[in-house]
Parts: sequence; structure tokens; C-alpha cells
Amino acid sequence: MSYFLISVATMENLEKCTQMNVAGFTSSVNGYWAFVDIDVGDYVSFLHGAKVYNLYRVKKKVAIENPDEVGPWEPIKLPSGRVYSFPFRLLLTPLRELSESMIRPEFSYVAENLLLRGGYRKTHFQADEVTLYNVSGMGIPVSEEFQHETSKWKAFMPKITFSRELIDPPRVFPMREVLLQSLLRKAIERNFLDGLLETFKIDGNPEDFEVLGEKALPSGHVDLLIKPKHPLGRAPRILVEVKLGSAGKEDLKQLKAYIKESGPETVGGVLIVKSFKKNIEEEPDIKFWSYGFGNITREATYTYEELLGKIRLEEV
Repeated sequence: MSYFLISVATMENLEKCTQMNVAGFTSSVNGYWAFVDIDVGDYVSFLHGAKVYNLYRVKKKVAIENPDEVGPWEPIKLPSGRVYSFPFRLLLTPLRELSESMIRPEFSYVAENLLLRGGYRKTHFQADEVTLYNVSGMGIPVSEEFQHETSKWKAFMPKITFSRELIDPPRVFPMREVLLQSLLRKAIERNFLDGLLETFKIDGNPEDFEVLGEKALPSGHVDLLIKPKHPLGRAPRILVEVKLGSAGKEDLKQLKAYIKESGPETVGGVLIVKSFKKNIEEEPDIKFWSYGFGNITREATYTYEELLGKIRLEEV
């Protein structure tokens, strides 16, 4: 269970989202990333104009072939001539009606990310469980269940490929670093978190920790942050950097800088890559892990869930 704030570009689109209780993402790689990164059962709010709107739980996820036909969003045409539709949909169950300013201290985790990143350049932002706990007490509860009209939707299953020849958005997307980060976030939380805590000699139950995507720092952003859900007295943290291909000295130097910058409660970092260059040196507070997907082939396509089931991590 995670909590996300979905960035909405215009007030008109926000009104469509809140009226229909549906979130829509574009046919771009970033749109697909948001669609797969957020799971059924997760909690979401909308983010627009430095305000947070409403609280929902994700009821269902659907990718549709005919987004222009059923609306409610018009395709986006860029100056380059490229056109994006909105095939990726989240059906939402409304829980609370609210309109709250981002300057409230309860939103400090997300507000800091926004400030350091220079604004709304992402489709969505993951907040921590403390933020969800606070939002759950804002506004007023919604008691009526919303019935979505989806009879005209024609669904399809989007996939991922490792071959350039098979790329065919929005049906088939290439593997990108943001998709790998999302896969690793969930894989660590489900299967590898206890081993990580043991490696860094952190006492505690893995269920009391959360793995969050992209934490902004003054000098950049770390790909994953592991921290206690509800810290009591101490808040040990682990930073994780992800590279789609190989990693070398500069990547190690970057992670070392992030660890130093993030404060004394950061106990160390993990660099997860496909392979390591020969000139990379060991560091006492950094662990090297490699990832793989087992018996996959470049001539095939895979659903996000198939790759999540295949992903493997090994300490180097």
C-alpha cells in the first residue's frame, strides 16, 4: 500500500478527473510508468496549483485502445508534431473531499521534492505513510460509492521489450530506467527488504519500513529511499541508486555524495546495476548489487507483472 500525488496540468483536467473519479496518463513512457507504478489498492490525491485535492483508493487499472473516442481528455499535440492520447486509466473510489495547500507541514515530504526539483516535472510523486495518515484526517468523508461507466472502453495489455525493433507505443514500450526503478522498488519491498536491513545491521521488522521512489536532495535526487514508516527515536535510512546498464567511479562518487548530504541517520547506500566496470572500488558504507530477469529473450515482450515476478537481485 502506497500513497501518490498525481500531477494535473490544468484546472479543466482536474475537474474532469474529480467529476469522473478517474485518473488518466498519456501514451508516453512517463505515462505508462505512472500507470504501472501505482497499484490497485494504493491511495492517491490530485496535485494542481500548489494544492492537494481529495483522497481516493485505486479500484481498477485499465489501458484502453480508444481513448480519443471515449474522452474525457483531448489528445496533446506538441510543437514537434508528436501527439499523445490518454490510454492509461485508474478507476478511483472517493474517500475524502478536500482542498489543502501544499504549504501545510503535513505535506513537507512532497513539498520538499517539488521545491528541489523545480516544480511539476513528473507525472506523480510518492509520499510517505505519515503523509497519508495526515491526509486521512483532512476534509470530509465521502460515503457514496461511485459507479464508473466503462462499457465503451476497449482494453488491451501494454508490455515492455528489450528490443528496439519491437517498440510500438502505447502497446509496447522499451525498458527505461524509470520502469526499472519502479520494478526494483516493489521487488525490494516484497522480497529483499529483510536482507537489506540485516546487511546494514538495522533492527526492526521489514513491515515497519517503506521503500519510496525518488527522494530529492539539494544536489540531485536519489532513486529509492528506504526508511521507517513511523520512526520512534531513530530513523535509519538507506539510499538506493539504480542504473539500467553498467556503473563506474562517477556513479559511486554520486551515491557517496548523496549519503553524506542526506544526514547522519543514513546508514549507507546500495548501487543496483546490470554490471560493474572493472575500475570500481569497494566502499564500507555502500553495497553493490546486480539485477537480472532470468530467462528472458530480447525477441519477446513482457507485461510489467511478468518482469516483476522474474527480477532477481544478487550482492556482488
